[in-house]
Amino acid sequence: MQSLLNDLKRLVGDAHVLTDGDLSAWEQDWRKRGHGRALAVVRPGSTAEVAGVVKACAAYQTQHPDRALSLVPQGGNTSLVVGATPDASGQQIVLSLQRLNAVRAVDAANLTITAEAGCILQSVQEAAQAAGFLFPLSLAAEGSCTLGGNLGSNAGGTQVLRFGNARELCLGLEVVTAQGEIWHGLSGLRKDNTGYDLRHLFIGSEGTLGIITAASMKLYPLPAAQLTAWAAVPSMQAAVTLLGLAHRHLGAGLTGFEVMGQFALSLVDKHFKQLRVPLFAEQPFCVLLENSDHESEAHARAQLEGLLEAAMAEGCVTNAVIAESLAQAKTLWQVRESISLAQSEEGLNIKHDISLPVSAIPAFVQATDAALAQAIPGVRLVNFGHLGDGNLHYNVQAPEGSDPADFLRDFEPAVNRLVFDAVVRFGGSISAEHGVGSLKVEHLAHYKSAVALELMGAVKRALDPHNLMNPGRVIIV
Repeated sequence: MQSLLNDLKRLVGDAHVLTDGDLSAWEQDWRKRGHGRALAVVRPGSTAEVAGVVKACAAYQTQHPDRALSLVPQGGNTSLVVGATPDASGQQIVLSLQRLNAVRAVDAANLTITAEAGCILQSVQEAAQAAGFLFPLSLAAEGSCTLGGNLGSNAGGTQVLRFGNARELCLGLEVVTAQGEIWHGLSGLRKDNTGYDLRHLFIGSEGTLGIITAASMKLYPLPAAQLTAWAAVPSMQAAVTLLGLAHRHLGAGLTGFEVMGQFALSLVDKHFKQLRVPLFAEQPFCVLLENSDHESEAHARAQLEGLLEAAMAEGCVTNAVIAESLAQAKTLWQVRESISLAQSEEGLNIKHDISLPVSAIPAFVQATDAALAQAIPGVRLVNFGHLGDGNLHYNVQAPEGSDPADFLRDFEPAVNRLVFDAVVRFGGSISAEHGVGSLKVEHLAHYKSAVALELMGAVKRALDPHNLMNPGRVIIV
């Protein structure tokens, strides 16, 4: 192995091949669900260096087939499914892309921005805004997650119902293959029917087929006004009814629609008192919605007020507030984004990132809540998410007073099976926006069709025949 490490040092510089000292920032996922041991952390500074590293590792693997060397691509290390940290073998190289962090170009006429994979998502947003445009991908980890990771996991976030997932925002990719070749696919074209659309293979593949090093992404005009409202609703069915009204009243202006359960908000109130969570004690659920208008603030406010008046008349909203300033709007969104942090403060928990037809969500929640309460007396459900696109973060917290670590050990397999069975029964998916990683890979054999798994395996074997790229994630071959 030392000869390989020496080759890597020549490729990227001694300072960027880390083998000693505290490597926990790369070896442990942020939820502390997985802690591995890397052979080395390699930090290339260009696409050419990434290609050189992959070629060197592929050559070493060919020369030493008895040694299970592999690569784990990593961006901001914010994966929620343990998809970007090494295993405990000490035979995996973490390929950190954080030095590939340049915004290469903004094409105003083409409405595109081209940025490298290590760009922090917030930096991409800010570069777009500085040029007078909106880059709409937005999620809680945007201050630390990276564009490459967003594409690798096909990230969603709070504006999917209007703009789509990362996949829908991407027009082109630059990728280093498992053989160390560079695919230059940064065209930025909206129409290109010259064969298979290769970018869709790599988006959502979590680094198992190749390494995304840069991407061309769509931009949109900045809205003239964005108004945020917070509404208390008496049931999940009422939230779905409100969503339908919002579509009719706001049309394409509806850019955010989040639902939050009462217990989820109570955790924010408990652990982040300074945020002053509104209306959460009044009803079982609250909804946070955003209206982005291209006319004026007055027009946006009139639309939003009209929606809320209609919703109250129909009985699906009992009380509501509209943010009167940008600061108030940011605070409301901060409450929503703080749910995961508050749940972490409460202790270890069982996370589910699921998607369902919006019409099926009320029945799913009612049935699954009841089944979990019967199976685990006192269980606490942290239910929140992107109702506008059918994505719930349906998380399970230990009963009050019990040890969270013991709860995970004793109940996680049974809870996962109960929730995932219900998801499939109601026509949904066990992963909406977090990916599969290593936490869910074993579940795919049970919940995905054999035909789909064979097709996925065929793609993996064709593009990465030696299983060099992030093995054990997404699919096991």
